[in-house]
Amino acid sequence: MIILILLLSVYIVFIHQQLRSINRQLGKRLAEHTRQPVSLDLLSKELNRLAIHINQCLKAEENLRLQAMREEKNFKELIANISHDLRTPLTAVKGYQQLLANGDLPSDQQEKLRIARKHTEALGVLIELFFEYTYLLNAEPECRAEKVNVGNLIAEGVAAAVPLLEERGLSVQFEETPPRFALADREMLARIVNNLIRNGCEHASGQIQIRLKYQEEKIILSFGNPVNNGVVLDVKRLFDRFYTGDHARSKGTGLGLAIVKLLVERMKGSVSASLEKGYLEMVVELPAYHESGSVD
Repeated sequence: MIILILLLSVYIVFIHQQLRSINRQLGKRLAEHTRQPVSLDLLSKELNRLAIHINQCLKAEENLRLQAMREEKNFKELIANISHDLRTPLTAVKGYQQLLANGDLPSDQQEKLRIARKHTEALGVLIELFFEYTYLLNAEPECRAEKVNVGNLIAEGVAAAVPLLEERGLSVQFEETPPRFALADREMLARIVNNLIRNGCEHASGQIQIRLKYQEEKIILSFGNPVNNGVVLDVKRLFDRFYTGDHARSKGTGLGLAIVKLLVERMKGSVSASLEKGYLEMVVELPAYHESGSVD
């Protein structure tokens, strides 16, 4: 009986050693991003089968990862090729329109040309938004979270939009606040700010108001503006792709706000909208940055 107990104890210790070895090797793979297969020091039929199955799963996962990388590369190349194929004739159309504009055309034809150029520009914007949205939706670019001064980013976005604001006869009210820092991807956040300002330029019927505040470990950005009387908007669908509402079918594509939602969610934030008494407000909430570099 004593010998049996000793043998059983040795077997249990052996099993524990092998399990610790497997855990250690798997931990090393995760920590060092290696592709080393799991191996065992001693022979055991069941543990060897376990190791074989683990290695088969790891190999299958690696094949899936490589396949995903290849598909992403092919997808990016496809998007780039289609984008080039569309931009090339569009550039030619713009060139011929420019030649016509420099010519001696009657006033009625000049007006027709102006309308044609306006729609050509709108088509160019639509193409750019479509490919950007498709890329973000399928490629899922990495979010590089860092300390971002949101107030400075908003000021830069407003300054860049001055020509468009002047063209629309609009102004922006952005109150100076103490520095507010978000844990965000700078390029993604800049795109969000630019899209929301442009959306206001396209659809506002009065001053665009931008507010920035810190609340409950979050950075909150709000973009508000009055809209025309009789506007019908479903604020629950406002960030859906291609939704423009009854008032804006000829003004926008609905992709700008869909891109905003995608980018905000990539940065672990949220976005919402409300419409009360003719005043539309869009609110973006993002994690606040702490000196530790983490979010509470």
